[in-house]
Amino acid sequence: MEIIKITNDLPPNHKVMSLRVAKFSYKLLIYVLLVAMSIVFLFPFLWMLSTSLKDSALIFQFPPQWIPDPIRWKNYADAFQYAPFLRYFLNSTFITVLGVIGEVMSAAVVAYGFARLQFWGKNVLFIIVLATMMLPGEVTMIPVFIMFSKIGWVDTYLPLIIPSYFGGPAFFIFMLRQFFLTLPTELEEAARIDGCNTFQIFNKVMLPLSKPALAVVAIFSFHGKWNDFLGPLIYLNTMEKFTVQLGLAMFQGMFKTEWALLMAASIMVLLPVLTMFFFFQKYFIEGIKLTGIKG
Repeated sequence: MEIIKITNDLPPNHKVMSLRVAKFSYKLLIYVLLVAMSIVFLFPFLWMLSTSLKDSALIFQFPPQWIPDPIRWKNYADAFQYAPFLRYFLNSTFITVLGVIGEVMSAAVVAYGFARLQFWGKNVLFIIVLATMMLPGEVTMIPVFIMFSKIGWVDTYLPLIIPSYFGGPAFFIFMLRQFFLTLPTELEEAARIDGCNTFQIFNKVMLPLSKPALAVVAIFSFHGKWNDFLGPLIYLNTMEKFTVQLGLAMFQGMFKTEWALLMAASIMVLLPVLTMFFFFQKYFIEGIKLTGIKG
């Protein structure tokens, strides 16, 4: 009670100053915690970067040497010579770009249908789509492989690309549906009055307003396609068709692992994902905030 009384007896200028000091202290504490947590999460990346610039004899040195001496930039060139990584980068880029386009556009079409169109059995069908999220991929792996082998798609890129054009993962459909539900129906009604059909409303009204959500789907899709290891491992047999993830596995032998070259190659494989995120960071954060507001 005495503290409250003393605070209330303070002059207005002192009260404002006390509030500013408290607000500044709170922000400072938040920033210190964020920087500390950032360092913790950056630790594996910094260790990978340091290892990629070391000589093989210094990798397991104790205590560890964070700044290599000497710095061995040649590891990056050696990584490209150890395996045809340029070819693998082109293969992964081809699969990823086509896969991202297919998943984003097809998921948007399916999600718009679930969000806006009225047809018999819509809710039941949507529940079935969501149920596929609960089904482990290992359950369908063998039947899907048998199906693709029957039609002669093994050792081609088709099993890695074509399924993306049939809606993509159920999570993308669910997320875009939630976003479409947040858009006002008055926009569609106004477009219909102007003479637009359903496809024109979707193409000219809904898609431009859905850029943040589409960016989120594109980032997740890019990350999934680029880092996919199991799919190419199952369906690709020819070494010239391998992706970067299969290329990374070549640095790990039965009796020896080229750790320096593996870390250098991993850094190069990670760069496209980081670049993708930084370019779409604004839309990604906005899409995460807006998606899922309405059930």
